[in-house]
Amino acid sequence: MRIIAGKFRSQPLMAPKGWDTRPTSDRLRETLFNVLAPRIQGAVFADLFAGTGAVGIEALSRGASHVYFAENAKPPLNALLGNLDRFALHAEATVEQAGTLPLLRRLIRQNILLDMVFLDPPYSDDFAYRNTLEFLGRQPILVTNAIVIAEHSRRLPLLKAFGHLSQYRVTTHGEASLTFFTCNNIG
Repeated sequence: MRIIAGKFRSQPLMAPKGWDTRPTSDRLRETLFNVLAPRIQGAVFADLFAGTGAVGIEALSRGASHVYFAENAKPPLNALLGNLDRFALHAEATVEQAGTLPLLRRLIRQNILLDMVFLDPPYSDDFAYRNTLEFLGRQPILVTNAIVIAEHSRRLPLLKAFGHLSQYRVTTHGEASLTFFTCNNIG
């Protein structure tokens, strides 16, 4: 696993041993960032269920201004923290070790709005997908026209809308799909 493009191009990332963590493949990350490229520069980005942080670190490598990571499982969290250390990214990164919803609630309290959100819970955790997407679609945490992307199994498609989030694109590679949502004005 490596950074694909940007200032850390081709640099390897640490990952925990074993099969419990399913990192987003290089090919899928390349597809993701080809879509996000016109808007990534200066974006405030959230990498939810971050695992090793590969997606968020790729966003920083390509010019995002700040990434908020949420991860609470110890092995991937340790890899995430090690990757942030390796690239000296602690000034541009915030890690929430209590998980996704505590991070999102804290951002709302701090009046921080997100331009882009990527979420990648375990494929079998339907509740995590629904709960997170409903929260994002109903709470004042996204800028108008924010992009929310969910990586999920192609065998388990997501709903077309969650609150103010409307699906506009689905891309599939092998077993994985990326579903893109845009946020209509919540105000």
